[in-house]
Amino acid sequence: MVTRRQFIVGSLAFGGLASSAFGKVISTTAMPLSKGYGALVVDQQGLLDLPQGFSYKIISSLGNAMADGMHVPDRADGMGCLVHSNANNTVALIRNHELHPKHLAAQPESIQSHTSHKAYDSYQSGVSLPGGTTTIIYNTKTQTVEKEFISLSGTVRNCSGGITPWGTWLTCEESVDRPNGPNGDVVHKEHGYIFEVPANADDMIEAKPLKAMGRFNHEAACVDPKSGIVYLTEDQGDSLLYRFVPNEYGNLAAGGQLEALAVKGKPQFDTRNWSASNMPLATWFDVEWVVLDNPESPNDDLRARGYEKGAALFARGEGIHWGEDELYFCCTNGGQKQLGQVMKLVPSADGKQDKLQLFLESEDKSLYNFGDNLTVCPNGHLLVCEDQYTDIVDNHLRGVTPNGEVYNFAKLHAQTELAGACFSPDGNTLFVNIYSPTKTLAITGPWLKG
Repeated sequence: MVTRRQFIVGSLAFGGLASSAFGKVISTTAMPLSKGYGALVVDQQGLLDLPQGFSYKIISSLGNAMADGMHVPDRADGMGCLVHSNANNTVALIRNHELHPKHLAAQPESIQSHTSHKAYDSYQSGVSLPGGTTTIIYNTKTQTVEKEFISLSGTVRNCSGGITPWGTWLTCEESVDRPNGPNGDVVHKEHGYIFEVPANADDMIEAKPLKAMGRFNHEAACVDPKSGIVYLTEDQGDSLLYRFVPNEYGNLAAGGQLEALAVKGKPQFDTRNWSASNMPLATWFDVEWVVLDNPESPNDDLRARGYEKGAALFARGEGIHWGEDELYFCCTNGGQKQLGQVMKLVPSADGKQDKLQLFLESEDKSLYNFGDNLTVCPNGHLLVCEDQYTDIVDNHLRGVTPNGEVYNFAKLHAQTELAGACFSPDGNTLFVNIYSPTKTLAITGPWLKG
């Protein structure tokens, strides 16, 4: 268990936001550590330590044969869990594979020779580019995999994404490769887009980019279930936070408007706190949104153009997840010690009085170090997947309670990262990926509810 108290968060935590608190500076403090679910028990298999009463099951691994004759690819990253069939107790786990064309030779042989007219892009030989998604149809009652298949193919570096209220997964390319760029001898189309994969798909879908949602180094997405607005992160040191306002609720292909967050009265505000504490903990900032034209951005200059218009800077925006009436997103190397931040955004009903807060900032890498994917648990806790950038990594799943108390939920022994943490709709199973070699785990135990 964590035994020190050098992890700092805003004293105003997840729930119960009083309107009188908005716009005021809330005092900050070193928050107490939580026992969470208790001390971690050493895994006899040497893979993942969990608290007493919890256990994991490996439900998918690199190279496993799938129902479509293909084999599970490597580099499993972001993932979403959606209802597949209520009648059959099945969920669809739609799993990203962060594969670049240079990774093809290291993939299973079936992936190396895979061709499909539904793939977005392919080599001159006709072989599909290896990035994309696989879908696992999992029965939560029998705790077994019923089917597994490639659901999207031909893309580049599908990093993270997000589920939608209308039953789809938004998979995001963290790449801006183009035919006349550095990898122009490999890719034949523009990359850097979002693709939508339905949870009820039982086979590979035709890959169609949602170009109006912007071309940039996408990381993750989440959707406001009331408005249908999609919030988007960007994995760059000088990233912006974007939102896409659709023309039609639930129909992203119908287009919409792409915008970037700006702090009212503070144009080009720097939230990163690298050289100065511009953004104190737990202080609410009023925000507005600047309109971005030419979202397909052939020169990969969306963030530069947004910044010129006054948009705020963030330190490597990565995981993002919708809570109850708010969203949280990780800034992986934000903060004075560049160990990571979590931001909290509360959209208003009319979209004109949104509020932003620095919710968490780490001062100690042993307590929180490079948070990447994150999810909001059914009981309101956060679970954050660490992705450390060191030769030897010590990655954990870190929990944060609604009172701002931090705890360890899991410790990974493999020299890779945990990614794609997501809960089944009933809240009884946590699914998480081990990035490489690919493994997908189903974790069950005495989850706290409510």
